[in-house]
Amino acid sequence: MDSSVQLMKSEYFLHNHLQLFVNRCSEDFMLPFHAHDFIEYSYVAEGKGFHHIGEDVIPVKKGMLFVIPVGVPHVFRPASTNVTEHPLIIYNCLFNAELINTLTAIVQEKEIIQHLMDLAQNQVPYISIVDRNDQMEELIVKLYRESSVPGIGSSTMLYTLVSQLVLMTYRQLYQKDQDEENHSTGFDYILHYIKEHVSNRIRMSDLVRISGWSEKQIGRMFLRHTGQTFSGHLQHLRIQKSCAILKNSQHKVSLIAELVGYRDMDSFYAAFKKITGETPLAYRKKSRALHSGR
Repeated sequence: MDSSVQLMKSEYFLHNHLQLFVNRCSEDFMLPFHAHDFIEYSYVAEGKGFHHIGEDVIPVKKGMLFVIPVGVPHVFRPASTNVTEHPLIIYNCLFNAELINTLTAIVQEKEIIQHLMDLAQNQVPYISIVDRNDQMEELIVKLYRESSVPGIGSSTMLYTLVSQLVLMTYRQLYQKDQDEENHSTGFDYILHYIKEHVSNRIRMSDLVRISGWSEKQIGRMFLRHTGQTFSGHLQHLRIQKSCAILKNSQHKVSLIAELVGYRDMDSFYAAFKKITGETPLAYRKKSRALHSGR
């Protein structure tokens, strides 16, 4: 481990029979960049700031939850040096592999236990999710209160609450993966639709209609999957198709422009020159010269 990263050990925190520690703290600039030999669930309860984790720096605000595996260095920092007026409040739930073995009596799904073991063995990256319905906040506050003021059956209650926290996080993480997979599949259909209708007038409203997503969602998907805006992607497809027709036909440029969806020749010429660096006729001439020289 990097010598600049301080190692925090279980024995400093997990010295009770539960092998569990829950606290609520106001972050400052004193705690060093550190890693630990236990798993940490951290919930942002109040304020804003930054989470330095691994090589990432993530802006944080209320409702964000992080799961930090064993060995992953991190530290929270408030957004302001005036932590009295602008505090960053974090709830932490810490436990190690010993508690995971205890939870096997409660958590029945082997894949969830394996997920916890992967966290304990530094086999997976850190997790970041958002508490969209305040259920996680309610749960972690219960954990903190039960841990701070034990009552009859507190051990059982704490194990149950930790199991719920693990399950809720895992379920949301799995659902997020499923949503992304479904989005990717749906976006493939959008790309196919555009390719099949590239010669027609295609508007964003058409994509909204066939996908059921909003224009904003579709715009984000284009940037994520193609690195282009919708209009930029459509333009490249049309010019790409026009290049193929120029090389393999005797059609006039005006007809080719129409075949790839352009109704205005000036727009076609401008787009073609911008993407290929040449005029359509110069491109055709060069392509045929290269072909004949083979």
